[in-house]
Amino acid sequence: MNTFLFDLDGTLLPLEEQKFVKTYFDEMHKVFEDMIDKEMFVKYVWTATDVMRKNEENKTNMEIFMNKFEELVGDEIDEYKNRFDDFYDRGFLEIEKAVSKNDYSVKCINMLRDKGYTVVLATNPLFPLKAIHHRINWAGLKETDFHHITSYETSHFCKPCVNYYEEILSCINKKPEECIMVGNDVQEDLVAGELGLETFLLENHIINRDEADINCTYRGKYEDLYRFVENLPAI
Repeated sequence: MNTFLFDLDGTLLPLEEQKFVKTYFDEMHKVFEDMIDKEMFVKYVWTATDVMRKNEENKTNMEIFMNKFEELVGDEIDEYKNRFDDFYDRGFLEIEKAVSKNDYSVKCINMLRDKGYTVVLATNPLFPLKAIHHRINWAGLKETDFHHITSYETSHFCKPCVNYYEEILSCINKKPEECIMVGNDVQEDLVAGELGLETFLLENHIINRDEADINCTYRGKYEDLYRFVENLPAI
């Protein structure tokens, strides 16, 4: 094992999903309130996001999202695109109040890099890169801490599709047996195990839809992850 894939939300960046999503839509709609009422706006964003999650075309997630959004808003799509872009530059920063920070996240990433491991940010690529960079910073980390970052501009699949993980391995030129996926989502993160990656379920903010059976290589809280990394050899 020489490569760590880390989820972001609920893993490196502690958060409660419901609070984050509510704050996200509250802040984002402020940019569009003169164009569309909030209920319809939220419906449109979720509709386009659902289509993006099921992406199996040879298009990026961004293309899929915007194509569907254009179907919903018609000729106003260019104005929507401009305002989305502006929101992720400014309004999105207000969402930091919905997240927290954990020192173990920073310690683990720094220790892995010092020991020579490849470190990948395997966040579900539903957001543009600038939004991911903001959240990396909120976690106390830097974009340069990662050898590869997934985003909706470049990814062609979403979690929990195994093709998402296959695409990452292709980008970083690694085999499944060289990698471990660390995340808090039973369905979206542990599916990497189907390809042969080891998996570490982080339990502090665990998401397990329908209370499904858990099949992972390792599991534990932030302190356990830190001890796991601490005991790894340098490579």
